[in-house]
Amino acid sequence: MSRAFIFPGQGAQTIGMGRDLAQTYASARAVFEEVDAALGQNLSHLIWEGALEELTLTANAQPALMATSLAAIRALEDEGYALKDYAQFVAGHSLGEYSALCAAGSLSVADTARLLRIRGDAMQKATPKGQGAMAAILGLDFDTVAEVAAEAAEGAVCQAANDNDPAQVVISGDAAAVERAVDIAKGRGAKRAVMLPVSAPFHCALMQPAADVMAEALADVPLAAPAVPLVGNVMASPSDDPDTIRKNLITQVTGRVRWRESVIWMAENGVRNTWEIGAGKALSGMVKRIAREIETTSIGTAADIAALKG
Repeated sequence: MSRAFIFPGQGAQTIGMGRDLAQTYASARAVFEEVDAALGQNLSHLIWEGALEELTLTANAQPALMATSLAAIRALEDEGYALKDYAQFVAGHSLGEYSALCAAGSLSVADTARLLRIRGDAMQKATPKGQGAMAAILGLDFDTVAEVAAEAAEGAVCQAANDNDPAQVVISGDAAAVERAVDIAKGRGAKRAVMLPVSAPFHCALMQPAADVMAEALADVPLAAPAVPLVGNVMASPSDDPDTIRKNLITQVTGRVRWRESVIWMAENGVRNTWEIGAGKALSGMVKRIAREIETTSIGTAADIAALKG
C-alpha cells in the first residue's frame, strides 16, 4: 500500500492557518520566519492576524499556503513522520506543486517563497483587470465541459482549466466567453455553473505572459531531484527528473490542472492513502469523489498531528 502527500492550492487560505503549528513546533515557526525573510515582508503577521481580502491576493496567498504546508511538514518530521519514509509520491494542486517540491527537497523554502511571489505577481498582471474570468461547472463530465468551452469561445479564449473531480471542472478565459459557457453549461444540464470570485483567469492561454516570466525565474533557481516522484499537473504521471519538472512548471501556468487524472493514476498504481498537508480539506474531498478506495487524512494543525500519534 502506497501513500501520497498532497498539497493544496489557492482558495484554501484562512486567517490563522499554521499559527498553532508555529506555537507548538520551533521548526514550524522557523519556516514562517524564513518565508518572511525571503520576501522582505511580515507575511506571517498577515496570515495570522491580517485581513482575508489581503491574504487572498494571489501574490500573498501563494507563498502563504506554501509556508503553512511546509510548517506542517517540519512538524511531522519532528514527530518522526519524515516524507521520504512515509510517502511514495507527492502531488499538489497548481501552486501546491511548489509546496510538494519544497517538501520533497527539490527547492529550498526561500527559493520557493520567492518563486511563488513572482508567480503570483505575474499571474495577476498577465491580463487587465476584468478582462478574464473563471467559472466552476458542476455535474458535467470533463469532455462535456471541454465541448461547452470550445462552443463558447467564438474566437476568444475559453478553456477547461482545472479538471478537479468527476463532477467539477473549472473553466477559464476571456470574461464574455466564460459567461457564455456558463449559460451553455446550464442548458446542457449542469447542476450548477457559477462565476468564481478570482482576480485573474488562471491556467489558460491568457496566462502566457506569466509563463514567460516563470521560464526566466525558474532558469535561475537550483532544482534537485525530489526525494519521491512528483505526480505532476501537466502530465498526470510521475517524474523525478529536474529538467522535466522545471519545464512542466512553466507549462503549468497556461496548462490544465489534471487533478482527476493524477488521482486516478495514483489509485491505479497502488496509492491507498493520502495525507493532505496544509490548509483546508478540499483536496481530500476531491480524492474521495475520484477514488473511493483511497483513505484521506488532513494534516494542517498540531491537533491533526497529535491524532496521528493516537
